[in-house]
Amino acid sequence: QVQLVESGGGSVQTGGSLTLSCAASGDTNRCIRMGWFRRALGKEREWVATIYIGDGLTYSADSVKGRFAISQENAKNKVYLQMNSLKPEDTAIYYCAAGEEISSWRYWGQGTQVTVSS
Repeated sequence: QVQLVESGGGSVQTGGSLTLSCAASGDTNRCIRMGWFRRALGKEREWVATIYIGDGLTYSADSVKGRFAISQENAKNKVYLQMNSLKPEDTAIYYCAAGEEISSWRYWGQGTQVTVSS
């Protein structure tokens, strides 16, 4: 089992920045990738970014490309989401996820709220 705990959410104004952290514990050696998702009120969950733990390869959604960056700190079993130039439409609960396969996300955190005001 893997436990994921997000932190770093909060409220910012348009154009501001936040850094989300995800701390992983447990049987993390089996995980090959970690990612961030978000769910805005009344909308479906949306994938934001992925990082492959082994080689550090990253992918991000077009909606955040150039503004958000996912990174990892392997020694501390942490993954980060640096969010810059935030917009009101980025307002959502952000979730950290971990997967042992490329086809599924097995573990999820509880989420952290990000609110961007205009």
